[in-house]
Amino acid sequence: MRSLQYLGKNIPGYTLRATSLAVILALSACGGDDNDDSDADNGGEQPAYVIPAAPAGLGRVDTAPVPDVSAFVDFANTNQRGDPRYATLESNAGVRVLSGFLDIWEPRTRLVDAGVNVAGADGFPGIIASDWTGVPGDATDGRVKNKAVHDENIAFVVRTTANRTAEQATAAYLDDRRGKNYSVTDGLGPLTAAWRSAAQQTTTINDVAPDATTVKYDDAGNNTGVSGAANPAFGDAIAFVQSMGANASTEPGKRFYKYARPWRWSSSVQVLPTLEPAKSLTAATDGGYPSGHTAESVRNAIGMAYLVPERFQELLGRGVELGESRIIAGMHSPLDVMSGRILGQASAAGNIYAASEGVRSVAYAQARQTLMAAVGASTPEQFLAFAHSQDVSQDRFADHAVNKSEYRRRLTFSFTQIGDTGKPAVVPKGAEVMLETRLPYLTNEQRRVVLKSTALPSGYPVLDDAEGFGRLNLFDAADGYGAFNGDVEVTMNATLGGFNALDVWRNNINGAGKLTKSGTGTLGLAGANAYTGGTVVAAGILRADSAKALGDGAVYVSGGTLDLNAVEAVQVLGTYTQTSSGTLLARIGDDDAGQITVNTDAALGGQLNVEFRSGYAPQVGSTITVLRAAKVHGQFAGITVKGFKATAIYNGDSVQVRLDAVS
Repeated sequence: MRSLQYLGKNIPGYTLRATSLAVILALSACGGDDNDDSDADNGGEQPAYVIPAAPAGLGRVDTAPVPDVSAFVDFANTNQRGDPRYATLESNAGVRVLSGFLDIWEPRTRLVDAGVNVAGADGFPGIIASDWTGVPGDATDGRVKNKAVHDENIAFVVRTTANRTAEQATAAYLDDRRGKNYSVTDGLGPLTAAWRSAAQQTTTINDVAPDATTVKYDDAGNNTGVSGAANPAFGDAIAFVQSMGANASTEPGKRFYKYARPWRWSSSVQVLPTLEPAKSLTAATDGGYPSGHTAESVRNAIGMAYLVPERFQELLGRGVELGESRIIAGMHSPLDVMSGRILGQASAAGNIYAASEGVRSVAYAQARQTLMAAVGASTPEQFLAFAHSQDVSQDRFADHAVNKSEYRRRLTFSFTQIGDTGKPAVVPKGAEVMLETRLPYLTNEQRRVVLKSTALPSGYPVLDDAEGFGRLNLFDAADGYGAFNGDVEVTMNATLGGFNALDVWRNNINGAGKLTKSGTGTLGLAGANAYTGGTVVAAGILRADSAKALGDGAVYVSGGTLDLNAVEAVQVLGTYTQTSSGTLLARIGDDDAGQITVNTDAALGGQLNVEFRSGYAPQVGSTITVLRAAKVHGQFAGITVKGFKATAIYNGDSVQVRLDAVS
């Protein structure tokens, strides 16, 4: 470090760099009263304005260490029924990940044993079939340990089934009887038809059976479609989705926890009349916890979202929607469905994690190429646009805010938190692979931190498993970080296309860390952000899509472009500094759109580009405000206004552009 002399004074502790020097020179060249740093108490002598260095942030990155417990992804193969080696809580990964239920319910026996005798093997003793009848309240039943949660669990189903609409009833019937993966493809929206055609996917159930009170209406379709060599254009993609079902059975959990379905607990639960023929007559082998339909729909939705990340959140939303339909049908309780989501997520993570990089990349590339060709998209940008080309009248998942709210509601079903509400979130081993195609420009460790920073609060029934699967909020994770609890550098390579070229983070980001945008791609920030460590634009484009996009710290544009894309003025609560290598792009419109408001000092250099939003019609001779600040220092080195010849006007507290003529 060495001091720099500016206006006859030494500025100590300032690192002399080319970009910083350019700003100093720009400032020293400014004349006139409009941006004169005069000081009446100093005999009229101008005090030096010290150009701020880039924000320091926290000086460290956040991490999400793997919990020191047996990982599901390493022991998924133990999720088996009928094997004495995997008959206990400790030995069965599928049972263990759902063990939060033991705070609510004590099963008849803590063994995967209901309704079946198991012979001993490999030194493990045989298991005698449980005498659990599956009928709540009889002598063989388990024991309720948290009556308030259990009662609310059943009461929720009573309320829901009493108030369901005809539309909900039809949807719940279809989700029950139709192939689960066929139903999940609804989440693809405009891509649904293309997927089903490429998959050769079929169903025989598209409406309610005409005589469903006497005929059990089973789907004779093929659920996921045709995989492998029989479908050369799409078979690898379908095989990948089908692989989500490996070691994913809910039967071990059902046979271990021995918890009855809600209609067995209460006669006030109204099972859909169309599903009466589907009710099991063998209660001891028909446990409700966890929900098998939910587990399958969630794991398949994640598998498809991996292949089509352009519809990541919509597919996830469809997966948990199908889970809620099990409650609407009267077939499952909220805790059944919540546990199904946990096991579905664990199964998807385990199977994607277990697949080789080659298998994953081949399936992803095949899905992308086939679907793009089917919808006539020649670029990733066109494909993304097509994937979101329908409004809510055609695509019920088209409203992001509604999807976010409904997804969050379905994670907890509004249960009261019963445990410690302040436990730090942990992230399961391998869970980051589920975000591999949705956030491809992040590292694996960054994806883990994203999952940690967007996790649910602790304390909800059944969700505080030791690995962290219960608290994952994959919907929010797809919208980027929830907090910068360390400094974050995002490097995007636009030449790779897709989300590498352009992505938007919609979460409200807090924390004390700093964001640095590097690489050639574009990152949009659309949340009401409150992170305090500052923002550095080092390369590429950082797009401010909301007034609070840039958080509560300083902003430093040392390279690349800060794009003011909000429909109102973008706020900077700290200092704003733009060096000679930086660019500010102001997209001017009505209601201060495209402007930037700096609460303190703004030091200017580099380039200013002005464009106009659709519908905004500027006139020759008009003057447009681009920047407001407590004090403006220096000038932009160059200004370009699209469609006009213009002159910059530098005031002490603002920068304006006068439109002189049409170019």
